[in-house]
Amino acid sequence: MSDNDILEMDSVSETVELDDDNTEFGMIEEEVVYPQEFLPTYETIKEGASIAKAQQAEFNNKPDSLFFNDGVRRIDFVLVYEDEDKKDFEKRHTFHRRKRRREYFEASLMKMGMELEATGSVVDEKLMFVKVHMPWEVLCTYAEVLHIKLPIQPNDLSSRPSPWRFFSCITKHFYPSEDLITKETEFFTAPFEKDRLEYFYVKDQDIFFTPSMRSRMAYYILSRAPYEVRGSIKKFGITKLLDGGVYKAAYPLHDCRFNVRSKEEGCPNERLLLYKEWAHPKSFYKMQPLDLIRKYYGEKIGIYFAWLGFYTVMLAIAAVVGLGCFIYGFKTQETSTWSKEVCDPEIGGTIVMCPQCDRECTYWRLNTTCEASKKLCIFDNFGTLVFAVFMSIWVTLFLEFWKRYQAELEYEWDTVEFLEQEEQPRPEFEAKCTHERINPVTRAKEKVPYTTCGRCVRVSLGIGTVLFWILLIVASVIAIIVYRLAVFFAFSAKLRAQDLKELEPLKEYVTPQMATSVTASIISFVVIMILNILYERVAIWITDFELPRTKTEYENSLTLKMFLFQFVNYYSSCFYIAFFKGKVVGYPGKPVYLLGKYRNEECDPGGCLTELTTQLTVIMGGKAIWNNIQEVLLPWVKNLIFRYCTRVGADKVIPRWEQDYRLQPIGKLGLFYEYLEMVIQFGFVTLFVASFPLAPVLALVNNLFEIRVDAWKITTQFRRMVPEKAQDIGAWQPILQGVAILAVATNAMIIAFTSDMIPRLVYYWSLSVYPYGDQSQNTMEGYINSTLSIFNIEDFSNYSRPLKEPYWFKNITTCRYRDFRYPPGHHRQYEYSIYYWHVIAAKLAFIIVVEHIVYLTKFVLSYMIPDVPYTVREQIKREKYLTQVILHETNLKLVTKRLKPVAEKVFEHKMEDTDKEELDLDLDF
Repeated sequence: MSDNDILEMDSVSETVELDDDNTEFGMIEEEVVYPQEFLPTYETIKEGASIAKAQQAEFNNKPDSLFFNDGVRRIDFVLVYEDEDKKDFEKRHTFHRRKRRREYFEASLMKMGMELEATGSVVDEKLMFVKVHMPWEVLCTYAEVLHIKLPIQPNDLSSRPSPWRFFSCITKHFYPSEDLITKETEFFTAPFEKDRLEYFYVKDQDIFFTPSMRSRMAYYILSRAPYEVRGSIKKFGITKLLDGGVYKAAYPLHDCRFNVRSKEEGCPNERLLLYKEWAHPKSFYKMQPLDLIRKYYGEKIGIYFAWLGFYTVMLAIAAVVGLGCFIYGFKTQETSTWSKEVCDPEIGGTIVMCPQCDRECTYWRLNTTCEASKKLCIFDNFGTLVFAVFMSIWVTLFLEFWKRYQAELEYEWDTVEFLEQEEQPRPEFEAKCTHERINPVTRAKEKVPYTTCGRCVRVSLGIGTVLFWILLIVASVIAIIVYRLAVFFAFSAKLRAQDLKELEPLKEYVTPQMATSVTASIISFVVIMILNILYERVAIWITDFELPRTKTEYENSLTLKMFLFQFVNYYSSCFYIAFFKGKVVGYPGKPVYLLGKYRNEECDPGGCLTELTTQLTVIMGGKAIWNNIQEVLLPWVKNLIFRYCTRVGADKVIPRWEQDYRLQPIGKLGLFYEYLEMVIQFGFVTLFVASFPLAPVLALVNNLFEIRVDAWKITTQFRRMVPEKAQDIGAWQPILQGVAILAVATNAMIIAFTSDMIPRLVYYWSLSVYPYGDQSQNTMEGYINSTLSIFNIEDFSNYSRPLKEPYWFKNITTCRYRDFRYPPGHHRQYEYSIYYWHVIAAKLAFIIVVEHIVYLTKFVLSYMIPDVPYTVREQIKREKYLTQVILHETNLKLVTKRLKPVAEKVFEHKMEDTDKEELDLDLDF
């Protein structure tokens, strides 16, 4: 076996010598467990044996048909390939290996009991469509292998009446039409077993297994069927064949067109119902038909839309409170005492501020930031403090109530006992199983793809790569900081010197700080998008290299890598503005330099909160626009181009499988990017909400569109996804909990260190009155003057002294800067004053008190709200009881059936002994 063969494999390389030619693929030595045991219907096709081919059939001109030409066998999956015999002669040799692999693959499928029917394309004569059908026996076999839970009897427990039933005349308009989407009967379910078939609720074999179940089982077999066997080397899996171009596509069928009812008798038209009641824009105000989504697309899609809908409903509460906080700030901006002082010509107009950069910057008056200070009042007020505490409680309630709702869905969708052992290994994992180990549970030998040392090497390499890319992001953030410092000099020199008459309506807002902030935010957003594209491929490669066993483990590993990267990528600039900018700047006579060259930038006199709000708005808004372009516009344009290139006459009838082929394929990562988009948004809504109360409002509006856009996209623009089982939202749940815990700390620190709330409170309650102040009662008057320290312009160094002075700068010997330091002439001049230490102590005390109160409240709420509702626990117990009763009765019948012949033989022997005894007695007489 060569190295090339090992790398090319999409299957397991057998190391066990097969002595018997009739040995089945998957037959194993004693106490050795191979993954192939999960293919119970497979038998090896001997080398050199004739290979069965798929039955050829012409299209029967039934465009809505979901069956083979006989109208009986349902199509469970479709494979698409280009016929090599119709290729150009000079290229034909390159397709010979593909044809050989495809024919062997299809023969293997038929050997495993699946039935195939091939039909040529109506549009392109080179295309062939292979329809796959799973007979009843194969379905029963793999339903047992995959532990699919099926109904055993109707649910006899009465459901709790809805508290909204008294308002049904109103609420019914916000739910999907019951005339179109009827409520299905609830059943108790149990894992399927062929030997106990009579105990399952089988009314009709054709509908006992739903189309989504059939597709899931078909894909399981397709993922493990071999396409090439060379001695002991076996290569298998539809994924590798798709990547190698052997097949162009593989997908389950939609049941009808999304906007036209099927003409086939008995077709449920579930896709049409989903479009009308869920994906259509006119249904934006309706609740989602989650049971139908789950039935049509599987539990994994259903749980995503359930979570997204629940998150959006909870966001509505946060949005209302956030909007109220914003309105409060907007109404009170004109009454703010410190804002009035900034705008007052007699106060702010007479305060001369020191230059904010070396040489190029000049002196400026404080009242030039009048409008900016008013706008800052909208976000930096006491309402923001209340809202930040509220959001900390809200995020706890959101996560706890989601756990309860998720528990209800787990029971209703039969995923309560979806354990790790029920999830089968990935084909890629099986393909590399070459090392033996002792299973810690069963103590039997099993095959694994790596040793313990090998696993450590893979994980270490993955961690190292992730850390390298995170450091790369940090380097990009530093580069943007250097840009901000460099460009701020240019903006300061130009904007202070020019009148900006052409920007008259916006003149008050175009400050050097604002211009630097906006341009840096845009550049930061562009860098974020570029790094995302590059890192995505690296993260996938690392996760593939680690070889997780199941798909859930694969997705969780990839999720953690991607989120760590995205967390640093999206939030690093916000963390810099919130907690680092303007914190270590020194004072005008002795500024602090970055890299020994660039002077650290300062915040506006009102603080960095406005800049943080700008950064959040740019990133959130830009991200939403970019995602919608990617999710909606690109698939629609691609489908439009494909339909134009393959257009046919109106007289041609296109079959269902070819209509679906013209749609876009779903990505390999499925819903990963949808979850990632929402969790990043969740971070913006919770981590920095103290600086931007409108974040929940923007998120709510975005999500209302997001739900319908995602629904429209997967219903109309994409092929039907392969249904997958999922118990919960996976690794995203602990990530959300981690973000919620971090949000308490970040919001407390934003209020303490980024906003001016704590200095204002300290001044109001302590420093405005005796012994520190001259006021007779607590007041905010004089606050601006108290927060600005004095600097003697004679103390400027030659490198820092401004080159130009404004025309009004005459007979002025001092300027002001934002800090709490002693004035020149003081015996501790330019050192921190007592005011500074009061403020620092108050900030630290605020953080400690708020964090402990909020964390205690979160803990109490988490303890008081049970994760599983009482009614759900009752139903789970009832279902387990019924399952145990059925198993007990079945075992009794099996024991009775096995003991019956033995009992009859014992009885016969006893009768013979009795007859002999009677005969002996007669002889004695």
